[in-house]
Amino acid sequence: MIELLPSGAAHLVAMRVSGRVDGNDLQTIIDAIEAAKHQHPRISFYVELDQMRWMTATALLRDVGYGLTQLSELSHYYRAAVVSDKRWVRRLVRLEDRLFRSLEMRVFPTHQHDTALEWARHLPEAPEPAVAGAAAG
Repeated sequence: MIELLPSGAAHLVAMRVSGRVDGNDLQTIIDAIEAAKHQHPRISFYVELDQMRWMTATALLRDVGYGLTQLSELSHYYRAAVVSDKRWVRRLVRLEDRLFRSLEMRVFPTHQHDTALEWARHLPEAPEPAVAGAAAG
C-alpha cells in the first residue's frame, strides 16, 4: 500500500510505503508526480519505506515503465529523502544517487523523519539573471 502524506509544500510528493504495493498504488503516485510537475519546474520526494514487504508484478512493471519514461525528464526532479533503517534501502539509494546526478538523494534513519521532511521541502534557488551589457573587467 502507498499512502500519500501531507507534505507542507506543493512541490513535494510525500508518501508512506507499506505492506504489498500493487499497480493501483503505483498509479496513484504517478498521478501525484505528474500533477506536481505541472505546477512546479522541479519537484522533490519524501518516502517512508521501512514497512514495504513486496510489489506485485503489475506494480513492478508499471514502476519500471514509468521510470524509463522519466529518464529524459530528470531535470524536473530535485531531491528525494528516503526514510528507512534497512541496509538494502541505503545501498540502493546510494547507487541511484550516483546514477541520477540531477536528483539529490539521501537516506535518513526512521528517528530523523522530521529532518528528512524538512530537507526534502527545500526548493532550489532560482539562478541569478545575467546582467545585460555588463562590462568585462
